[in-house]
Amino acid sequence: MQTYQQILTKYWGYSKFRELQEDIIDATCTGKDVLGLLPTGGGKSITFQVSALHKEGLCLVITPLIALMKDQVENLKKRGIKALAVYSGMSNHEIQIAFDNCAYGNYKFLYLSPERLSTANFRARLNQFNVNLIAVDEAHCISQWGYDFRPSYLRIAELRDLLPDIPVLALTATATPNVVDDIQEKLAFNQKLVFQKSFERKNIIYIVRYMEDKLKYLLKILSSVNGTAIIYVRNRKSSKDIALYLHENGISADYYHAGLKNKNRALKQERWKSGKIRVIVATNAFGMGIDKPDVRLVIHMDIPDSLEAYYQEAGRAGRDEKQSFAVLLYNSADETKLKTRMTKSFPARDKIKAVYQALCNYCSVAVGEGKGNVYDFKLFDFCKTFGLDYIEAHNSLKILQQEGYIETTDEVENPSRLLFIVQRDALYQFQVANARFDALIKLVLRSYTGVFNDYVKIDEDMLAARLKINRDLIYDILVSLSKNKIINYIPSKQTPFVIFATERLDIDSIIISKENYDTKKEIFQNKLNAVLHYATTAHHCRSKMMLEYFGQKDARRCGQCDYCSKRNELNLSQYEFDIILEKVKDQLSSGGMKMEALVDKIPYPQNKAIKVIRWLFDQKKVRYNNENLVEWSRSLFDS
Repeated sequence: MQTYQQILTKYWGYSKFRELQEDIIDATCTGKDVLGLLPTGGGKSITFQVSALHKEGLCLVITPLIALMKDQVENLKKRGIKALAVYSGMSNHEIQIAFDNCAYGNYKFLYLSPERLSTANFRARLNQFNVNLIAVDEAHCISQWGYDFRPSYLRIAELRDLLPDIPVLALTATATPNVVDDIQEKLAFNQKLVFQKSFERKNIIYIVRYMEDKLKYLLKILSSVNGTAIIYVRNRKSSKDIALYLHENGISADYYHAGLKNKNRALKQERWKSGKIRVIVATNAFGMGIDKPDVRLVIHMDIPDSLEAYYQEAGRAGRDEKQSFAVLLYNSADETKLKTRMTKSFPARDKIKAVYQALCNYCSVAVGEGKGNVYDFKLFDFCKTFGLDYIEAHNSLKILQQEGYIETTDEVENPSRLLFIVQRDALYQFQVANARFDALIKLVLRSYTGVFNDYVKIDEDMLAARLKINRDLIYDILVSLSKNKIINYIPSKQTPFVIFATERLDIDSIIISKENYDTKKEIFQNKLNAVLHYATTAHHCRSKMMLEYFGQKDARRCGQCDYCSKRNELNLSQYEFDIILEKVKDQLSSGGMKMEALVDKIPYPQNKAIKVIRWLFDQKKVRYNNENLVEWSRSLFDS
């Protein structure tokens, strides 16, 4: 059997593992349940992929992001590894063929969206799969304390009963200590085992700037820092407006958001990755599969919803380990915006119920029906049809999902697929009898392999160009072949879906629980408070604040963020500064002192003691009281 290193080199070409990767793989391969906390860009997927390739059998990979799922499957296929994915939006016939391949085709990876786990079809076929590992990506989604809780993830634990001897490898980039515990509990770990890489990114310099004119500062920082940049904004309009503003000011920029057609998004992303565009201005839809190593600058124009989200997005800078910058801009209007965001994130319960009723009507689902059904769903069209606020509707659907009434998916572009459902002899006879279909059938057979065994992706534009006919005619011929039961043809479609997890209920039967409303609202408020505290605090190391939030209590100041840079201007070593600071604390612990007396009590040269004390005044850590005595500002000290 190949060693872990041999597998890594054979399929990925790497000469060695990154920190903790091999430890995680070894623990998993010896049958242990493992939680791996590796930061963004830390190589999480390698851990379960090498583990699965080391053992006989199939790895189940559960992830909520269909686009990411499809991307990983394609990457594995390019490396000669047999992998496939099953998700909402596929036809029943496609799913059956995929499951047949898992059972009999020596496939190594089956990627599943979490809502598929409870389907009767999957449960009926599971015992035919030789499962060697259950990999849970984005594992924080299983915890209500996490920033992206998805109730469908709770069903993963049911697999433990169906596959009692199969280890679980849970992976996430961000998790606070209570989320770490919750993940292991919810996934029914036999024994707690966490491999955690430090959240510290030593090459990233964190900066916060209070700026009333954010656009003016944006030009300044882009002019002073060379290299590729990502600018994150809250909404689609801002992404387009800011990209245009930068372009008008001589900076090569483009915009990116989820509302763009998939081909357009892919083109924009490729132009940015190849260096044709320096700056991409994007909503949080930008990030999946982004592995550009030389991003020098990530700027947030708005305060994000949580430090988890900020850490992940900022972490797209400097993956090549070279110095990079993560900049957060805020101003006086941001706190008002956060209050509005809080209100719209948790609409009134009656509003949520009204959105549910509108959704059922939009999908034409009658009371008592719809369970397990999948419907095309365009949120913008839905809101326009029923006169709903887009943000309130989006968050109402999110709460309905957390209650377990529905599941929603990200927008996915499914390319056209076809499968020949007749044998070659019957196909030849059909071609002889139907000459008008012959040219296209021959072209498809020359252009694609495996068309008699599995669905293959096809490109109608390419087929039309080669035959020098109109694309619409290609479509008509394929539809005719499908009607004649020569092929199964599934035209391309780009749309998100909504899945009804239960039958449609009467509006009075819809319960919005305390756990999924009041408790989640409190959690959300605490996360907003934490990120606002990060933005508005001027007297604490940025990196240290971040690390302490994620439970790294022994974190030291980074020495390079905006706070530390000011402290470094004192021209004191960290050792000197810390010693003098502790002496000042000791002297002021029992009350205020005259400045002269305080300086005299510090057993260090006066000029150095005065530098530290003045710095403490600048940071509002100490102040003069009414008696003109220096005293500690305890509320600030405690923060």
